[in-house]
Amino acid sequence: MTVAELRHDYSRAEVQALFDLPFNDLLARAHATHAAHHDPNAVQVSTLLSIKTGGCPEDCAYCPQAARHHTGVEAEKLMSLDAVLDKARQAKAAGATRFCMGAAWRSPKDRDVEKVADMIREVKALGMETCATLGMLTQEQADRFKTAGLDYYNHNLDTAPEFYAEIIHTREFADRLDTLACVRNAGLKTCCGGIVGLGETRTQRAGLLQTLANLPEHPQSVPINRLVQVEGTPLAGTALLDPFEFVRTIAVARILMPASMVRLSAGRAEMSDELQALCFFAGANSIFYGEKLLTTANPDTQRDRALFVRLGLVPMAVEHEYGTVHAEIAA
Repeated sequence: MTVAELRHDYSRAEVQALFDLPFNDLLARAHATHAAHHDPNAVQVSTLLSIKTGGCPEDCAYCPQAARHHTGVEAEKLMSLDAVLDKARQAKAAGATRFCMGAAWRSPKDRDVEKVADMIREVKALGMETCATLGMLTQEQADRFKTAGLDYYNHNLDTAPEFYAEIIHTREFADRLDTLACVRNAGLKTCCGGIVGLGETRTQRAGLLQTLANLPEHPQSVPINRLVQVEGTPLAGTALLDPFEFVRTIAVARILMPASMVRLSAGRAEMSDELQALCFFAGANSIFYGEKLLTTANPDTQRDRALFVRLGLVPMAVEHEYGTVHAEIAA
């Protein structure tokens, strides 16, 4: 299937019909799609660093970094360039090929844009792919990050359009679409997915994936987050999502967006090895590597190395202007 043949016109009924397939039939279809577009035994490995933690003015009901939620996360200043580069070098030595930098901002101020642009340029010089998630962007800001060498910009839709107002009140769903348009217009690759287990229905999970697949361009990376419940956030105590429903979400994402990287993101620390293996079979082919995702736990690197060996998975090589880097998960 070429880029021109990728669909962007899925109906909600079509997506829900995929969710409703018998589990084995859905997994078989998703795995066949995955194998037709990717090496089914290769996984792209990224590291995520919080370069500015806490104090966010938004009210996202799931987020421990919102200033209005009492979660014990303290506001911190933007990290120094040297400190970020030290973390990037460690990530590269451990086998990560992409380095993602996240800041708890509603949107970056101009003075912050230049500091982050310096980080992007220096991380890129290490031979790594670069990604940033900094909140809403203007077109001028997106263009500046592209000039600095940014490869990917992450800006999740979070949930279905009709459920969005139940989770976030400080920005509109349309604001997220506007930022994604700026990212695409700048020539950046998009990293865009959502969170499941927020209390949404299966129909609303289908709505999230329908919206992602019907964007003008499929996101090159699609992170699927499983809610990490943090005490002090409004969603603490939400009924846990059935693990098989999470696997279904991965499988449907793979079928709808066959050429995209589908990433197991937040919530992986609470997943068994068996659940992760099902997700890899269903089409997940990217993970965050390292003990922490912004402010929540992630599986330790030894566990990931052991799981890769047990499943016969290998870290994916990355192509960039410096040539091909073959990732090795350091022993």
